[in-house]
Amino acid sequence: MSDHTGQELISVILPVYNGENSIETSVSSVLAQTYGNIELIIVDDASNDNTHDICSHMSRMDNRIRIITNPGNCGVLKARTKGVESAGSGWVAFIDADDSWQPEKLEKQLKLRDTAGCDLVYTGSAFSGENGKEYDWIMHVPERVGFKILLKQNIISNSSVLMKKEDYLKYAPSGSAANEMHEDFACWLAMLRDGHTACGIDEPLITYRISKGAKTGNKFKASTMNMNTYKYIGLGFWSRIFYQTCYAFNGLLKHRHFR
Repeated sequence: MSDHTGQELISVILPVYNGENSIETSVSSVLAQTYGNIELIIVDDASNDNTHDICSHMSRMDNRIRIITNPGNCGVLKARTKGVESAGSGWVAFIDADDSWQPEKLEKQLKLRDTAGCDLVYTGSAFSGENGKEYDWIMHVPERVGFKILLKQNIISNSSVLMKKEDYLKYAPSGSAANEMHEDFACWLAMLRDGHTACGIDEPLITYRISKGAKTGNKFKASTMNMNTYKYIGLGFWSRIFYQTCYAFNGLLKHRHFR
């Protein structure tokens, strides 16, 4: 779909639950993109803080924003999927409510998509704490990533992804089992397993906000979810053990930068 400028429409999906402290920054970073023909679909997952009022105010200021309000909390995966299903474009980008983009993110991704012919385009990431102060470390990404490499570490940040709407709806896990795995990781792996291509821009075009809970969370639960992800995409038991070991090691190397 295109507007009068001839630019392809890109749908940006932003699920949010009680995000009053960060949602304005996230939304503003999307609206500030140098690529202008976007629709921003905010899925308010029954927030009970000021999130809805903030989003409603911003939507009155910019008609590219569309708000979907869930009557009850259904979780981030269902909220994100609802946004994708309502997208008016064949290509969707994701951003979480506590992350932000650099202004040229979408423009650079679309250029790479068109030149390299990739099914999924991701970028490097910068990181900040809850106070907004950025860490010195940047997560660099390769120009291409394949299935076996991605199994060892999920270097594809959800908020960096640009992909086809139809691929997300086909490969993203659904049902109650999806809540027991890393659903975004499962989606990327399933795509690569089936021969889709993923290309990266090694620039920190997103900033991922690390909450205190993310740094001190339940490591056993995270490990279990990762094993469930490997099972979902069809790995046998010993393969799951091998790649979980690789994943844990790479995770330790990554998180030592956030102490």
